[in-house]
Amino acid sequence: MSETLPATVTAPLSNAQKTQILNLVRRAAKAEILPRFRNLGTHQIDQKSGPQDLVTEADKAAEAMIARGLQIMFPHALIVGEEHASDNPDVIKDIAGAELCFTIDPVDGTWNYANGLTVFGVMVAILRYGQPVFGLLYDPVMNDVIMADHTSPAEMVLPRRIRREVKVSDGGDIANLTGSVPLYLLPEDKREQAAVTLTKFQRCTMFRCACHEFRLLVQGNIDFVLFGKMTPWDQPAGVAVLRQAGGYAAMLDGSDYRGDMTEGYLLCAPNKETWDKLRDVFAFLLETPEEKAIAAE
Repeated sequence: MSETLPATVTAPLSNAQKTQILNLVRRAAKAEILPRFRNLGTHQIDQKSGPQDLVTEADKAAEAMIARGLQIMFPHALIVGEEHASDNPDVIKDIAGAELCFTIDPVDGTWNYANGLTVFGVMVAILRYGQPVFGLLYDPVMNDVIMADHTSPAEMVLPRRIRREVKVSDGGDIANLTGSVPLYLLPEDKREQAAVTLTKFQRCTMFRCACHEFRLLVQGNIDFVLFGKMTPWDQPAGVAVLRQAGGYAAMLDGSDYRGDMTEGYLLCAPNKETWDKLRDVFAFLLETPEEKAIAAE
């Protein structure tokens, strides 16, 4: 990894530092997220871009606590939290040039959280010059985490420090695959074709929570995830863990994924062979109206 970056990077995180970050996330969940779960009033829930895009007091308070703790531990790091970046989008432009950047999704799956569903999580990633090199996928309800850096295998850490390595599925033929596709996040003119395309798979759904979609993928419980909305807090942690669990991630157009991307489609699969098959199925998402017209002639 380091040989592909524009400058020499500092050493990977020590085990003690990983434990510090995990403990910080656990404290934020215990102090700011879980006490508000199923206890939010309407005045504690706001819309961002619309009724499907929510933010709560828990998002803001947890992000502030995690960001403050990370800044104390890593004084020179760039900290990019979802809620801060939503109000200050220019901070995303600094990610590509940062030798050490943390991205934070304080409550991933906010719609689920605000509506009383337990499918939500906390994600923290480390990026070096835009490349994800550490990922943490934490489930506050079960108090367990899946995490990895670019030098270690992906592990699930359960309460009492029980650890087990996680691995992706073997992939396979399209008809046998299960996955997650965010139909409502795809362009309106592509949704009908996308809906028909989903019938090619054994099963396809979505959980409105990238954290849990990645957790399912890296444990081999689903075979792929397609992302239709790119942010520096939704994908980097999962991609870092996926790669160490044996999986493969790239943009749908075949280009390399970067953690600071805000456009395009990210396709994640258990291996390159399966990724290629999936890419062919979803290639229509990249077609312009003009290309589609020519293909129909």
